[in-house]
This record gives sequence, C-alpha cells and structure tokens, in this order.
Amino acid sequence: MPEVRDGSRDGIRSAPDGVALPTPSPLPRHLLPDNHEMSHGRLSIGGCDLLDLAEAHGTPLFVYDEEHLRSRCRSAVAAFGPGVAYAAKAFLCIAMARLAHSEGMCLDVSTGGEMHVALAAGVPGDRLVLHGNNKSMSELRRAVEAGVGRIVVDSFDELDRLDALHVETGARPRVLLRFTPGVEAHTHTYLVTGVDDSKFGFTVSTGAAATAMERARASNSVEVVGVHSHIGSQVFDASSFAKAAAVIAEAAEPFGVDEISIGGGLGVPYVAGESAPTIAEWGEAVREACRAAGVTASVTAEPGRAIAAAAAVTLYTVGTIKAIEGVRTYVAVDGGMSDNPRPVLYGSGYETFLPRSVDALRDRVVTVVGKHCESGDMLVRDAMVPSDIAVGDILATPVTGAYGHSMGSNYNKVRRPEVVFVAGGAARRVVRRETYSDLLACDLPDA
Repeated sequence: MPEVRDGSRDGIRSAPDGVALPTPSPLPRHLLPDNHEMSHGRLSIGGCDLLDLAEAHGTPLFVYDEEHLRSRCRSAVAAFGPGVAYAAKAFLCIAMARLAHSEGMCLDVSTGGEMHVALAAGVPGDRLVLHGNNKSMSELRRAVEAGVGRIVVDSFDELDRLDALHVETGARPRVLLRFTPGVEAHTHTYLVTGVDDSKFGFTVSTGAAATAMERARASNSVEVVGVHSHIGSQVFDASSFAKAAAVIAEAAEPFGVDEISIGGGLGVPYVAGESAPTIAEWGEAVREACRAAGVTASVTAEPGRAIAAAAAVTLYTVGTIKAIEGVRTYVAVDGGMSDNPRPVLYGSGYETFLPRSVDALRDRVVTVVGKHCESGDMLVRDAMVPSDIAVGDILATPVTGAYGHSMGSNYNKVRRPEVVFVAGGAARRVVRRETYSDLLACDLPDA
C-alpha cells in the first residue's frame, strides 16, 4: 500500500490507489498489558523499561506482564469455580503452568507433550484435563499413570482404546464426552469447532452423542462424569456461548451428568476498534443460559487466549526499511512467521508501535515483514507507525501472548525467542533463547 498523504477528511485519508486508511493516532492503550506505565514517552511493563529489556535480552523477545496473567486466572476461577482449566495450547512453559496452578486453575492439555510439561512443572495429575481428537494409546496410558483428573473422550475409536487400556491396567478414568453442538461461532473458518462438519467430538444432531453416552455409561472401562463442548476460538459474541450451553444442556439432560464444560474460545481485541466480553461477563452469560435451561450440574470452562493474549508484547529490531515509490514501504524485523504465524495462517491483524515513543502519532503506513524466505512472511500488512521510524528501532506488537510462542517454529533454522516475565520492576527469564547448538540437538551426525 502506498505512503499516506495529507488531506484527511471524515477520518479517511487518501492513498494513490484509493484505499481508505485509518486516521493517524497513537496506540490504543487498552491493547497493552494491565501494568504498563509511561515515562518521557518510553513504555514500561511491570516496572521494566522495554528498551532496556531489549538491550539486556536481545530480540525478538516476548515480554509478559506476570500480574496481568495472575489477574486473568483469578477472574476465571471467580467466574467458573475451581474446575476451570487454563487452555495450555495458548501459551505453555514450566513457569506458566506453575502460575496457572498457583492461582487455582486446572490445566487443559491436548497432547502428551503438553501433559509432560505440566507434570514437569509440578502440577498434580488430578488437576489436568486431557484433550485431543486422536489420542494415542501411549498418551492415554500416560494419563492413567499420572492420575489425570479428566479425559475428554472425542471418538468411538478412543472409547475402544480405553476399553483396551482397562483390560491392560484395570484403570477406570473419569471422562467427559465431547459433544458437537451444531452451533456456528462467528469467527475464522479454521477456528470453528462446534459445527456438525468438524473433526472434533460426537455430533448431537446425528444421534452420535447420545449413542456414545449410552455406550460409555454402560462400560466398566470409564466413569462418565460429564459432557464437554467447544464452539471455536476468537469468539466475540457471548450469546454464541449461551446458545451452545443451551444446546449442550438439552443434549446432556437425559443422562443426569454432574459436569458440563463449555470449553474456551473467548475472543480478545487485537486492533483498534475491537472489543470483547470480559471473563466475568462471559461467565455470567453462560451461567444465565444454564440457569434458564434448568441445569443443576456444575458448569466450567477452559479459557486460554483470554488469559494470556493481552498479557504480552513482542519486541523486534528493525533491520531494513525498503520504500518502493508508489507501491509500499516494507519494514523488516528480526523475527516473523516463526514467532507469530497467526497472520500467515488466519490473516490476523495486529497493531504496531515504537516503545521509545508510545504516544507518538502513527501517521505512516508500512508493511512489517519478517526475515524468512517467504513473500507471505508478513506480521502486519498495513501497520501504522510514526513517520520517523528508523533502522535500529525497537518495534513492538501488542497482544501476542497467545498462539505466538506456542505455534512458533524453527523455519529457516531461526532460533526460538526468549521469554521473560516482568513484575515489580524485575524481569525473569522463563524460556531462554535457543542457541545454534540447540538446532542440532535432534540431528544424528553419523546418519
């Protein structure tokens, strides 16, 4: 997209190709972590200056506001009770697992690897909920050995595996059956999970959910304690959750289950103009729907993005600025799709800012790209930045605490970034930056 020209009218500025652009403005503060402060234009989070953090730890760098994380965990427990589970897929490391557990949350883990990290963090097995649409026998066996509190059963094949595991070990794990409610959440196609055409769960409308429940309740291999559902991710309308809760409540009613989980998926604002329900508002909408449906079972949930996303910013160093006359300006940074694949996967939008001058007018449109060998390696296609952005600047993207680090890769053999938690003016490394030697750790040199 071309450079912005003067002559704004009615909040729209003209570009040579006629594309409407947003009005120049500073970064919306509500997109920053809770505990941010300004001093002479520079931004601090958790009492730590971001430019100082970049100098001390290098870039790219994930910076998490620890108290923000704790606050959201407490909100989740208050909204849904002690059975609420943090969806570890959003962001997981040993420190994050310990933090969520210390604030009274269970952990939702969806693979053997996530389960391994949670157990390594000291989270008791009975505070884990194991998910996955294709759990292997070894994952189920490990879950039983660890005393996992709930296994969310996703298919008839999984029921077969649990039957075999019972014959092998005599174990009778407590399970939730995942029901697919046929509710279409208004979100990206790849993030929808509650419609009938889904790889997840037992479909309510076809009768598969009822058949699965009858089989599981008659089995000696499992103890059925409830049902689970999930309609999708990055959902902004609380009524979608209320609708799903009503469908699931009706489907579960004949079986008199003790627990109903409505899963996760609560959206968060990523760019100017977006808003979303709070965790408390989400919880109230779900509880009201369940009350209206006459539900007496305990109702819980699995927030992930709503806990972690807005708690973090990612810091990059600008390495190259390439202006193409009449076309666009590219600003290349030292990260990219390897630390945040969401823009490539979903076309997700982000804001950008310079921590050295957070309140500066962002009056220049650029495209922020990474260093990977892909033309699609774009972090922000139409990024608003101050006009004086320069090579060597630290550039930041907010709301990167979920599905950045966890979905990252070593593409082009880029080393994964460092992660720091900040609080009370101190920064602690919770994930170190990978070394070049780490990139060879799994290679067999004599192969």
